[in-house]
Order: sequence, then C-alpha cells, then structure tokens
Amino acid sequence: MKLVFLNPTGILGGAEMCLLDVLDSLRVARPAWRLSVLLGDDGPLREAVERRGLSCALVPLPRSLARLGDAGLGTAKAGTSGQRRLLAQVPEAAWTTAAYLSRLRRRLRAEAPDRLHTNGMKAHVLGAWSVPRATPVVWHLHDYVGPRPVMARLLRLSSRRGVSAVAVSESVAADARRTLGARVPVRTVYNAIDLDRFAPGKADGGRLDEASGLSFAPPGTVRVGLVATFARWKGHEVFLEAAARIASDRPCRFYIVGGPIYRSAGSQYTLEELRGRAEALGLAGRLGFTGFQSDPAFALRALDVVVHASTRPEPFGRVIVEGMACGRAVVAVRDGGAAELFEDGATALGVPPGDPEALARALDRLIGDSELRRRLGNQGRSAALARFDRVRLGAAWASIFADNTFEDASGAGREGEEGDE
Repeated sequence: MKLVFLNPTGILGGAEMCLLDVLDSLRVARPAWRLSVLLGDDGPLREAVERRGLSCALVPLPRSLARLGDAGLGTAKAGTSGQRRLLAQVPEAAWTTAAYLSRLRRRLRAEAPDRLHTNGMKAHVLGAWSVPRATPVVWHLHDYVGPRPVMARLLRLSSRRGVSAVAVSESVAADARRTLGARVPVRTVYNAIDLDRFAPGKADGGRLDEASGLSFAPPGTVRVGLVATFARWKGHEVFLEAAARIASDRPCRFYIVGGPIYRSAGSQYTLEELRGRAEALGLAGRLGFTGFQSDPAFALRALDVVVHASTRPEPFGRVIVEGMACGRAVVAVRDGGAAELFEDGATALGVPPGDPEALARALDRLIGDSELRRRLGNQGRSAALARFDRVRLGAAWASIFADNTFEDASGAGREGEEGDE
C-alpha cells in the first residue's frame, strides 16, 4: 500500500509531532508499506521526515493562503472584528487557491497514493479537492470543527464518498459528528508518544535558567513550567496570573517554554506581549522565557511541575501525556479531550479552565509537597505506558488504512468505531 501524508506547514507543532508518531508506528507495524509526505512549507518537519529515510516534497502554500484562518471566530470574544479581518484576507487568497489546487492535483496524480492522510484543517480541504476521486481520504482531526464557522462549512462542502475522519479524542469525535453529520464517518484514535524518549531521567534545570537568561536557581528550587506554543488559547495569561499569586518567598521559579510558530494572522501572542504582562504582574526575576526548545523531553525533565492551562477545550493535550511519561507532576485543565487523558488526583491534578486562582492553589500545593510530586510522577508514568504506547498506535492506524469499510462515507460499516484505539 502507498500512503501520502499532506501537512500544510513545515513547523514542529503538536499536530506535526503526532504525524511523526504515526509515521514511525506504521513503519514498524507495516514495514512493506510505502510512505511519503507532502508539505505546504519548508521547515524542521521536512528534516525530521527525511531523517527517517522517507520521501518528503514541498508544494509551497502561497502566503495569502497560509495566513488565512478562522480559529477562534466561533467564540463570543472574536465578535465581528475577527470576521471582518478574515473577510479582508479572502480576495487575495481566492486568486491563489485555484492555482495552488492545480499544482497539488498534479503532484498527487504523480504520487498515485492508495490512501491520502491529511493533517490540519487547510490540508483536509485542499486534499479532498485535489486528490483523484477514487482515492480514499482520511482527515486526521487534531482540533474542534464546530467553533470554526468558515472551516466547518468548507469541510461539509468537501465531504464525499471516500472521505472519513480520525479524531484524537472522543471529545473531538463528538464535535465532528455534530458538525459534519453522518456523511463523514468518524473514529477515535488517541495519540501516542515515544515512551523511550519521553521518560524519566536526569533533570538539568540549569539549562532552562541559561536559556531564559536567569541566574542559576538555588538548590531546592521547584521549577514550574508552561510548555506550549504562543497560541492565544494556550493559557499563558492564566499561568502568569497564577504565578503572581504564589508568595515570592516560596522556593520556586516559573518558566514559559515555547514560542510563536503559526503563520495565521492574530492567532498567537508575541514575546513582547507576554514579557510585558509578566513584568506588570511583578514576575521579573521569578519567571523566564526559554524560547523554542528543540528537545521537548529535556525541557519537561528539567521541570518539577508541568502545567497545561488551555482556556478553551483542548482537543488532546499532548504535553499532558509527555509530562506524565517523563515522570513529572502535571497540572492540567479538566476540559475537552484533555480530561480524557488523566485521572484527577491520581495521575495529575485537574483544574477548571481559565481560573488562575484554582491553578495557583494547585501549584502552591505541589511546590510544598515533594511526596505528592513524586507520587503523581510515578503514577503518571505508569498510565502513559499503559495507554499511549506507539505499538497500539501503529496497529490502530494500520487497521484504518487497510479497512475498506471506511471508504463508505454514507455511514455504513461504522460498527465498532466508538473507542477504536
């Protein structure tokens, strides 16, 4: 079987890390299958794919199309200004979309895949419009469709016989079924991670201090970090406000690990914005910005407490699993797909979304209780081993690609899809 994977960017965000996990798992589960990747932009993802000995080609997205996005427009906060901003981008993007579809169509015709896997909202639409109609398409849903009014409409228009979807959580699957209807069969396959890479090991907190431009923290300092891109819904302001509520004499230091990676306009904070907010809250000297870290496993092991603070429902919450797998105490939001990943009080501490006071209480509790940190870390690691192993991932995806029933997008052949991991 020949599989082509289409991804709109060359970055290494959460969806792209999941893509690499799928590729690695399939190479073990089905070594005879031929796998190749098409990218809409160059970047570290291409290098990561090529290091695996896989074919990786670029079909560059025009800048106007790459910047087009409706993330967050379904929220009350977005209002009409966000919709006007999106509409202002449409005319330029429309001129380039037809030409891009023609290039992508030629490339996919030359690749002649047996299956097309699309990774990302733009890839779902562009792939469905470009691939030969006889080729089944699998949309890998890493995000909720319902809150994105423009993309939801485009996906409904793009659905056809032979298009199916795989959601990263039951929460995402339920949203997709409500939004797309019975025309697109939806299954759930939880993401997996490399449990050898994301594993307990030596903690080098000094490297985080160095990356942040901070002095080396004294022995006994509890390092607490939010590991996330600068997307506006990842909870950076909630984290900063929670950190400001922790007494300054507590033996702790805070870190924001990550940076801006997206090209869609208005979708992320700038470093200057977050620095300004931290200074206004009086966190100078107590909080550091490490920037993007090429080895997230190192960054997680360097922390004593890993924080997930998303302010809207998280489709999956990869950092939660990675932190658990590294044997670190995790604080995570009890909402969306993230709530499916941990047992509150046993493998992580849960907090409500958008509540800096509740987050501060959880952090203060962990800062002062080393035994609780140790217990959560140990039990979190055991849970990650049991639920998020790549062996399970490879078997699930191999079954999906080999199963001809998913080609029936009318809804037949969906028996047993609930909870299919």
